[in-house]
Amino acid sequence: MSRSQNFQTPADVKSTWNAIKEAVKSTPTMVFSVIGDSDSFVPRPWPRTVFQTALIEAAKSGGETWILYRGYDHGVSKVVRDAYESYGDMEFGTKNRKKFEDRKSGIPIDEVNRHIKLIGIAGKVETPLDIEAAPHYVINNEEDDDYLLKFEKYVSEQEVSFFSQKMDVSMPVPIGIIVCEGDIATIAHISSALQNKLPVVIMKGSGKASDLILDYLESQNQLRKKASISFGIRFEDSNYTNLKNSLEIIQENQDLVGVFDLNSDDPLKLSNIVGETVVSCWSIEKILPNDTKGEENIQRQIIEKPTRQKTVISMSQTNGLAIAGYSLAWKLMRRNSIKPEEKAMNLLLEGYKRESRPYVLNPKYTSPTSLPLYFYFGYQLLLESKLMQECGHILLLEALKANRCDYVRVLLDQGVKLKMHNLPELYEKTVSCKECKFKDEDCLHMQWILKQILESEAEILCHKYRSVMDKISKDGESQKVKSLEEIKDLPRDLADAAKGLCRKILRYKEYNKSTDSKKKEYADISDVLLWSIFANRKELAEICWLRSENQLLTGLVCSAVLKKLSMKANNVKEQILSTDLADHSKLFEQRCINIMDRMYEENTAHAIEAMDDEGDLWGIHSSALTFAYENFMYDVVAHTCSQKNMNKQWYNNLAPDLKPFMKSAFSKPYKFLTAPLTKYVFNYMMFFTMLVMYSAFVLTSIHTTYYVQDIARIFEYYVYIWGAGDFIEELISCFGCLESRGRSHRGYYSRMKRYLYDFWNLVDLLSYALLISALFVRHFYPSETFTIARRMFSLSLLVMYLRFLEVFLIHRKLGPTLIMIKEMLKDLIGFLFIAVFVILGVGIYYHANLFPDHQTIWEGDWTEWRIWKIIYYPYWQMYAELNLEYLEGDDPGECTNVTSEWEAGIKDRCPHKDWTVSAVSGVYLLFSNLLLVNLVIAMFSYTFERVQDNSEKLWRFERYTVINDYDWRIPSPINLIFLPYRFCCCPTRDGCCLHQCRLLCCSKSVKKEKEKKEEAIEYRKNFQKIIAYRIHNKI
Repeated sequence: MSRSQNFQTPADVKSTWNAIKEAVKSTPTMVFSVIGDSDSFVPRPWPRTVFQTALIEAAKSGGETWILYRGYDHGVSKVVRDAYESYGDMEFGTKNRKKFEDRKSGIPIDEVNRHIKLIGIAGKVETPLDIEAAPHYVINNEEDDDYLLKFEKYVSEQEVSFFSQKMDVSMPVPIGIIVCEGDIATIAHISSALQNKLPVVIMKGSGKASDLILDYLESQNQLRKKASISFGIRFEDSNYTNLKNSLEIIQENQDLVGVFDLNSDDPLKLSNIVGETVVSCWSIEKILPNDTKGEENIQRQIIEKPTRQKTVISMSQTNGLAIAGYSLAWKLMRRNSIKPEEKAMNLLLEGYKRESRPYVLNPKYTSPTSLPLYFYFGYQLLLESKLMQECGHILLLEALKANRCDYVRVLLDQGVKLKMHNLPELYEKTVSCKECKFKDEDCLHMQWILKQILESEAEILCHKYRSVMDKISKDGESQKVKSLEEIKDLPRDLADAAKGLCRKILRYKEYNKSTDSKKKEYADISDVLLWSIFANRKELAEICWLRSENQLLTGLVCSAVLKKLSMKANNVKEQILSTDLADHSKLFEQRCINIMDRMYEENTAHAIEAMDDEGDLWGIHSSALTFAYENFMYDVVAHTCSQKNMNKQWYNNLAPDLKPFMKSAFSKPYKFLTAPLTKYVFNYMMFFTMLVMYSAFVLTSIHTTYYVQDIARIFEYYVYIWGAGDFIEELISCFGCLESRGRSHRGYYSRMKRYLYDFWNLVDLLSYALLISALFVRHFYPSETFTIARRMFSLSLLVMYLRFLEVFLIHRKLGPTLIMIKEMLKDLIGFLFIAVFVILGVGIYYHANLFPDHQTIWEGDWTEWRIWKIIYYPYWQMYAELNLEYLEGDDPGECTNVTSEWEAGIKDRCPHKDWTVSAVSGVYLLFSNLLLVNLVIAMFSYTFERVQDNSEKLWRFERYTVINDYDWRIPSPINLIFLPYRFCCCPTRDGCCLHQCRLLCCSKSVKKEKEKKEEAIEYRKNFQKIIAYRIHNKI
């Protein structure tokens, strides 16, 4: 560790500055001077951990930050050093405490990745420092407050190339004096610092001098009492006079004092407070009272630097137009301020991100002056140079990376757009995991979750940019050209990959393949929104969502993507990330519901129509209501807007009441006949007719003797014809062949999976399978009695009757009851999985001890297998059929113990007596009847309460399934007549032959209708945006 000699002359301040710069190999963009070391005579604990966290978090956000402290091994110095060591341990792990000379395994003080440097200055080190401590630099001076004050003043007058070390654009080094605890000397130091226009931040709640100063600023009446209590010392007149004079100076300059409350402020707020204090000091230093004597003293101790004339941008061509330079950034440059050209401004802003890392801030605690001050000064430079549109994308990129939501919002409002070539860097810095190798390692971050979804696209998003940049840095000049050509196409590939990942997550096909991304210079707001979703930046996602088109559909898609990502994270046992993503998903869904509420209040008609407006986002084409239904967003589907839209569709824009609706059969017959309600009623009338015929056929006419009757054949073939027509409608429903009205373009696999998720669809398929099986058995495997065919037809008919229950699903009271039955069946299936293993275990125990060494377990026909006898008794015991005489061997009946007889199947084998069977039976009955049965009853009770609490919501969701299905469905078997026409003309879709004919015959009216429809859709988009902004701003 470097140590220098003790400096005493004014020149020594400059030497100290140069020595530290040489040791740490950097010039600071922020300096914290922590003072307040003192011997405490008053025992008072204070929240040291809050201070340590706040200090390090503020230092992280400051860029290249120096922390000056006294270097003692106790008091405030020890608190600062412990905070620095904790920072190193968290940031660098085991490398933090390696020997400083070991650069391969350790992180020395001048390592470029160690952005915070701890520097001990103006303090006498009484004991050797721990050599295993985190590396920091110490100037071992005698204790001297004046020396530290001179150094602080000198630092404030130094300049740093704030934006780029390679360009001659310098600004003063920002410095903030942080006060913890302290004594009378500390108060004197603060007063002198304020006279020298140095900003001070006081830690309220740390006690002693810090709290005394704040108490004095609030009330000067009880200074004697509070001073004696705070310090626990006996005051002399001179001491008290000096204390009072120092406090009066502090009061005069309290505009330069910031306060951080250790007991109530969040640690992340310190960055904001320090930034505000520094900027405030620079802004008003010319109007503050001056202490001429103090200034003269300081000037005598500091060697003045030679002045030189510079331009804002070195070696740049300018247009010769002088700028007034009213902003603080121009004033602080201390140059002949001239307007830079666009290229020079780009170089200026780009230099920052190459030389400092982005630090992700919590937007809850940021303000325009929060550290780092790069954003504050960069924004002023852009605004005053009138290059916001041309160069603002660089500042926007840095603001997105650092999560500076305030600057992102302002830049977007001013029309600044992110350039396409910035997208790869944005993903690499935020979504990509720097610690993990993409191909070789798995991690629990977003990168790995995206990799599990679609590896090729995830590699483009998270890895390709880094690999290309590494190749550029390593390759020779001949290979660099090839790498640069490769990186030119990367932004387009990355944008397409991100959208492809989104569609893969939601299982949608790309609706309209666009080639516009090849020509785009600027990224759409939807591209930035998708990045914010993958990066899980909640505030930035909201900002981008507000500025997107079609807020309803966009918000629902974002919610669905986040929900799927949450499920993926939960699958890899990353519960914290999963919970955070789920909360973000619910936030988007709630925003959409809030928009629907307000839209319904403001304009009911357009709010209802907006639910069916189609839109495109990331290659997904759908409407808000359809997308919500397909992704199981029950609250959205059950919303009043959605239900009103369903009613219009259900009644086909006729009166939504039964009597007026029936009267419209005469006034508007076409609308009446094509209404989903009419088709629904007629379909189940035909269904019921089929059930009557099917029942008559099964009861009377399956045997050959009765089949000769003509009426039996009519019944049978009508069932076949009806089944064929209904099966075709189900296939159309599954694969969406004839759907319209905002249908989304999902893949066939996704449609089939969504179709099979519906319980009633599974019952439909089961009925078809049984009917087809019965048909084949009857006609291709005939027998004299047709026993198997009769069983198959009977079972098929049973399932058909269960299918008919679906007719009551649309009923407001019976619908929730059917939903409860469906949900309880799921519970019952889960219970059966448990019961099967219990029954098998108990049955095998019974059989093994009642019939020892039984050899004919699997002999004979499958109906005669011994396994059925094994499970028979324990199964029926669950329903209180005890069969104790059999289990105890007391009721042999017609049986035998002769091995040859029971092996030949002449008689059943007699059970042996075994008392353990009765004992196991007693335990089993206790377990099954008291535990398992009551368990399933409890599960049913929970399901009942859950469904009851959400009955209206669940019923409305199921109602939409029925309404949407019958919007295009034609009852069987009438549909067979219209089937060729429907498939050839596709009348439900735009561009069908009917539409083409109408366009030829009535082109003007069709064009007028189309324009009117487009105007209404555009109005509703703007309507959504207005409502979204009102809700966001709490209007």
